Amino acid sequence: RKSHKDLPQYGHKQWQSYFGRTFDVYTKLWKFQQQHRQVLDSRYGLKRWQIGEVASKIGQLYYHYYLRTSETSYLNEAFSFYSAIRQRSYYFQVNKEDRPELVVKKLRYYARYIVVCLLLNKMDLVKVLVKELSEEIEDYTQRFNTEDQLEWNLVLQEVAAFVEADPVVVLNDNNSVIVISNRLQEGSVPPLEQGMVVGQLILADALIIGNCNNQVKFSELTIDMFRMLQALEREPVNLATQTSKQGTLEPNEKPAKRENPHKYLLYKPTFSQLFTFLSASFKELPANSVLLVYLSATGVFPTGHSDYEGPYDFGGVLTNTNRDVVNGETVQKRNQAQKEMHCLHPGDLFPFTRKPLFVIVDSSNSTAFKNFTNLFGQPLVCLLSPTAYPKSVQDQSQRGSLFTLFLYSPLLAFSSVCGLNSVRRGLWDKAQEFLRKVYRDIGQMITRSRSIDQAFLQFFGDEFLRLLLIRFVFCSATLRLHKLFRESRSFPESYPELPKQDTVESSLLQKHILELATMLDVQSLFWDDSLEAY
Repeated sequence: RKSHKDLPQYGHKQWQSYFGRTFDVYTKLWKFQQQHRQVLDSRYGLKRWQIGEVASKIGQLYYHYYLRTSETSYLNEAFSFYSAIRQRSYYFQVNKEDRPELVVKKLRYYARYIVVCLLLNKMDLVKVLVKELSEEIEDYTQRFNTEDQLEWNLVLQEVAAFVEADPVVVLNDNNSVIVISNRLQEGSVPPLEQGMVVGQLILADALIIGNCNNQVKFSELTIDMFRMLQALEREPVNLATQTSKQGTLEPNEKPAKRENPHKYLLYKPTFSQLFTFLSASFKELPANSVLLVYLSATGVFPTGHSDYEGPYDFGGVLTNTNRDVVNGETVQKRNQAQKEMHCLHPGDLFPFTRKPLFVIVDSSNSTAFKNFTNLFGQPLVCLLSPTAYPKSVQDQSQRGSLFTLFLYSPLLAFSSVCGLNSVRRGLWDKAQEFLRKVYRDIGQMITRSRSIDQAFLQFFGDEFLRLLLIRFVFCSATLRLHKLFRESRSFPESYPELPKQDTVESSLLQKHILELATMLDVQSLFWDDSLEAY
């Protein structure tokens, strides 16, 4: 029996039959113990934690199914199994057994349950689970003098920082925090209007890569990856309402057609891992589809200057070495190498521009990717983050990048860059409603511009990409008007460039931004030409 960890994670086809078979076995086992619980109890001494193990395994299978299909409904299924384990105290007796390895199973179950709750934005439950987990860890380390105490305490610190990462909270009237979901919801994307001529491309695959040296992370997700993956998913529908059989969704039952793009989440990949996943996605990309590559990574800058400026002369973003990293910085023998090796250079992406490619780079060296060349005439767009931020913003960078925050939740980013820590529910809803209108206007600016590069329009037909492009323009326009953002390095850029007058410097959009700032009572932070004139 192959473990699902041994299966190649890339390629949609290889793993499905293994998964189906494993799933069948566990589902049969689950039903069998339900039917024969009494006999198993009395005659064979079935322990409750053993039932818990089976339920935990099924929860884990659903979670991996979600990772490989990006179908958020499987997250709900994983949640229902994990949640049952806790409600029925399946692992309760484990602490009475004198076997540390059993307690570790319980701790791992908690860690996995927390990841699923984070992905479902169940923050209140996460806090409860973290408290329980910390008590379990304390109990475990006191009873068994183990080596892994530090590791488990690190898990606690990581999840605590992860929960606190959002810079702004939305408050109810009684000051309790409301959890806002930022997945794609019905009605949140400006619809295409009559006469808009856009491409028919569909976002089919996304690589989400996280390799920032000092960013909040939990499990194998940095906060930037966590935000980006949600920006590429639809709000999960509750499957229980869709399928008659509640609680057991067979992996072959497809929910109603509302596909999310397929995603690969790569945490600190080496160059060869990254290249392997890129090639696999590229190979399996269906016709008329787009591959999105999102890079959130530390910048790598070129060492020397060469006379010829080519796609390997501007540096790029960091990929991991297999060697040990000392203090976050890789110790390297600078043997007169021509180019940085552990780095994804713009040139490394050139072969993949034979198919439609949408690149987002969030890095201190994002501008390396301005030096792209569209060799094959396929649709190609790169959205590039600012490379330097004002100090007040830079200090927050551990909690995730401002640029990615704008692509994930523009209102959260806007409030954050205006120094707000909290926003009242009523005001938040009003501002979100206003932003819908702003997005509609930005959509019209993009599609009506005479001088815009066709690539933007070719991607505009896909809902996810349309929203990312609109949010990018909103981000860029906001930072250009903000008084703290003075240098051009602090503005996002794109390849191909956008016509500024029609988009990021449009007077209509500037008017909207000032109106939003006034709504949130932060208008003094923005340049207002109508006032400057007097």
